[in-house]
Amino acid sequence: MNQYDGVFLIGFGGPTPGCCKRLDPCPGSEALCFVQCIVGTNNMDRVEEVAKHYNVFGGFSPFNELTFKQATALKDVLKSRGLDLPVYIGMRNWSPFFGETVEQMVTDGSRSIIGIILSSFQSSASWERYQQEVQDAVNMSENGPLVVRYIEPWYKEDGFIDAVTDLIRSSCLGWSRERFKRAGLILTAHAIPQTAAEQSPYTKQFIETAKLVATRLDKHFEIAYQSAPDNPPISWTQPTIESLIESKKGKNVNDIIVSPIGFLCDHVEILYDLDIAGKKKAQSCGITMVRAGTVGNHPLFIEMLADRIEDMLSDSKK
Repeated sequence: MNQYDGVFLIGFGGPTPGCCKRLDPCPGSEALCFVQCIVGTNNMDRVEEVAKHYNVFGGFSPFNELTFKQATALKDVLKSRGLDLPVYIGMRNWSPFFGETVEQMVTDGSRSIIGIILSSFQSSASWERYQQEVQDAVNMSENGPLVVRYIEPWYKEDGFIDAVTDLIRSSCLGWSRERFKRAGLILTAHAIPQTAAEQSPYTKQFIETAKLVATRLDKHFEIAYQSAPDNPPISWTQPTIESLIESKKGKNVNDIIVSPIGFLCDHVEILYDLDIAGKKKAQSCGITMVRAGTVGNHPLFIEMLADRIEDMLSDSKK
């Protein structure tokens, strides 16, 4: 008998239609509510600026929908292997919130869950904070005990690396082999405070993934960070994607391929920061920028997650 009775995908979340009922009075839109709850009220200029990014896409984010597609794909793969495990989803910043999902799991009878944090690399903000908030939700539950155990980071697993590599190649379909060879390759992750980077394996893992991807492609690569706040009071990881693109101006660079390997699905920090702002910067420098897709529900990535789940199930029987 399996020790575990479910899988829990743990994500950042994004605004979807419908009031989340977190702020009273309501700030007037889902996007404003979402950003204000993350940024806080001490920097309303930043709140309004980021909310405008969401408004470009109708005021919402595809993050939740894409995460549910990941969950469906994972459940189907597990079922094909004879593992009929429910796959739950909980978000830190939007419904279904961690507390809602924890209550659903214990109501369904789950007592021991495999948790998957939907972040490529580890920092206090991208892993430990998620684990703590999930545990807080578990501690607040009145419907029964629940234990969540997490799969280890997958940043150098073949399934992840091969999915990223396939998406990079797919972004350049129609290019000649020579054009692909000459194009610059930039791999991105979310910027974090420099102090957080120094105290975590985040940057080391990012670079290791980038090296593995570039080796598969037989290409030189560079890394860059994206989506940092403007004019922050402390230092954040560098270089920014904007500054790296700018540095290539006038240096006989015609094409660049940007792959956001620190993100697992397309959401506004991809759709705006890369597809709009990044491409605009590249165009101003006379460079064609192509953005590779995120791993999302790519079969190789989902199969890798299923392998990790099977490993945990096997270990629980020993």
